[in-house]
Amino acid sequence: MNAFSKPMSRRSFARGLALGFAGAASAPSIAGAQELFGTQAEWVQRYDGDGRMRVARAVTPLLSGQTVATTERAIETYRRMASSGGWQSVPAGQTLKLGVRGPAVTALRQRLIYTGDLDQDADGSPVFDSFVESGVRRFQTRHGLNATGIVSKQTFQALNVPATERLRQLEVNLVRLRAFSGNLGQRHVTMNIPAAAIETVENGQIITHHTAGVGKIDRQSPVMQARALSVNFNPFWTVPASIIRKDLIPKMQQDANYLTENKIRIFNKAGQELQPTQVNWNSMEATNYMFRQDPGGDVNSLGFVRIDIANPHGVYMHDTPAKGIFGDDFRFVSSGCVRVQNVRDYVAWLLKEQPGWDRDRIDETIRSGQRVDVKITPSVNVYWVYVTAWASDDVVQFREDIYRRDGFGGGAVADASAAAGGARPDEDMLPPLR
Repeated sequence: MNAFSKPMSRRSFARGLALGFAGAASAPSIAGAQELFGTQAEWVQRYDGDGRMRVARAVTPLLSGQTVATTERAIETYRRMASSGGWQSVPAGQTLKLGVRGPAVTALRQRLIYTGDLDQDADGSPVFDSFVESGVRRFQTRHGLNATGIVSKQTFQALNVPATERLRQLEVNLVRLRAFSGNLGQRHVTMNIPAAAIETVENGQIITHHTAGVGKIDRQSPVMQARALSVNFNPFWTVPASIIRKDLIPKMQQDANYLTENKIRIFNKAGQELQPTQVNWNSMEATNYMFRQDPGGDVNSLGFVRIDIANPHGVYMHDTPAKGIFGDDFRFVSSGCVRVQNVRDYVAWLLKEQPGWDRDRIDETIRSGQRVDVKITPSVNVYWVYVTAWASDDVVQFREDIYRRDGFGGGAVADASAAAGGARPDEDMLPPLR
């Protein structure tokens, strides 16, 4: 009989979860947990209260057999959690942070202990101390939130999602993960939409991580399998028809100098350049023309680099002058394309097999301001996926079901972010009004 087949108290169950799935990098394995249970040994504290208990950056690719196996184990654990009644909710009457005391902090401690984000020996005190702050940071990291250590609205909502819903989330996403557990290519890119995150993978190992900005709820990034074909340095940006209708015309109605200030030119079907004063902005006339933004990473909506991806949706990956989005919890800000943090590192990896295209050459090309296209040979497989729950490196991760594709509600955190202004009005594909 193993540890997880024994009748377990809630505290013992939390200890097992911490050891098996939510423990720090130095925590014992499942086998270690079984040994501890068998001898009734006490859980040894593996961190102090200065915020060092963190979720290490994943080394196992999201789309891999290892992640499938770990997620299967997590599902068994969460089934036992759900059948035992799950965790209790944390009262959300006030923001919880260092120095706060009261019953809500006691409930928070119990909640964090239950999922292994806090050592069970830290139970009991009604004071929000550095141990609790460390546990909150860990919980926030596992749920895709900025690790502030402060429990406010979004963190409360993530804490209070029931165990039964987290279990269903894992089960739904296991099906998605299994669909990608085969041979994805020696070199490939995974972009997980709900996590707004990118991995480059080579020989089964993650090489680089990149935060991303992805499609808004009403302009969703598509799930797809494609190939990265070329890198466009210092690109022009041609404004899509949908953005002309939804965004560009309204902006011009507000500010007649908008196009000029943002270096966006107008061309008719004959290729002749028009002046903004030649267009009736109180009608849909503008949809008959092409709008093209000049290169320039400080203004151009594509930044300094565009990665061409063969797909039927007309989307691609690119740099952005709006770097501030990469520090936000809510990064669903584009019209379907994907913005890439540290794009130069990403491009250097894509072009690593192209002779002469090292990082110095890339930086020099960007500095030149000249339009240059480089073919990626061989092309690289790119997977845009929708995974809201998984377990990687024995850490269970959850993300908001931003596009409502898991099939059972959800979306509270996204609703809260949008209502609170989490999606900045200046983070669309078009530059903001000045």
